[in-house]
Amino acid sequence: MIFPEKLKIGDKIGIISPARKITLNELDPAIKTIESWELKVELGSNLFEVDNQFSGTIEQRSTDLQTMIDDDSIKAILCARGGYGTVQIIDNIDFSKLKNNPKWIVGYSDVTVLHSHLNKLGIASLHATMPINFKTNAKESLASLKNGLFGNENNILCGHHPFNKFGKVEAEVVGGNLSILYSLLGSNSDVDTDGKILFIEDLDEYLYHIDRMMMNLKRNGKFTKLKGLVVGGMSDMNDNTIPFGKTAEEIILEYIKEFDFPVCFNFPAGHLDDNRTLVFGKECTLEINENGVILKQ
Repeated sequence: MIFPEKLKIGDKIGIISPARKITLNELDPAIKTIESWELKVELGSNLFEVDNQFSGTIEQRSTDLQTMIDDDSIKAILCARGGYGTVQIIDNIDFSKLKNNPKWIVGYSDVTVLHSHLNKLGIASLHATMPINFKTNAKESLASLKNGLFGNENNILCGHHPFNKFGKVEAEVVGGNLSILYSLLGSNSDVDTDGKILFIEDLDEYLYHIDRMMMNLKRNGKFTKLKGLVVGGMSDMNDNTIPFGKTAEEIILEYIKEFDFPVCFNFPAGHLDDNRTLVFGKECTLEINENGVILKQ
């Protein structure tokens, strides 16, 4: 696995939006925060373009990401927000320069497309909050992102959950948004979970669709050689007029109960104000016991 160098004071961060449109007003709190960390900010040349719900056309969004990858002065790339659209540009991007000049690519939700693709290429990335969320993020979330960028210790603790399965494992962490992982199955961005710790989270999904996606991951062998499962926020779930009858957590538990790897629920990452940073691609230690959970990374 290739790891970018930790950032230092005075380094430059690029901000792009590979999916949904965004405004300067929405970005302003994040720009001020990043500058308070004594980092410089460079905005993508097409960042504020509009193509219906998107931050510019496919070509414009592709150009912004490619430019940031190719610019040696940019030390990290923050995706401004999620939405939908990253998968539209993924096959247009030449990631080869990251092999020799790696830089952190940062985001969550729809940015799972980039995380999964980079992991297949052997390049680490940061699953973390995005500029659109800085205004409402918990201080722990922003501190976690700063630690990730500057290469500081970034361990994550969370409390006990009755569905947790105890154990301790050391493995690489991969994953992201469950709906995106599901959508990438069978593609050249489909993440390999063998021997790894899988993180999943989701937002605004119907419960029956959580069931469908978990079934599909299981049928594709994603749990067969898994070493651990970390379930983050399953936020704002929806149900049908005739109730599905289970919570998202109960559905997930049903599909992994036959396996003996450790599992934790309610981990502070995902579509949450307290969205902690995960270093995808890094060997981490996950320990789950009666006292709670610690992920050492």
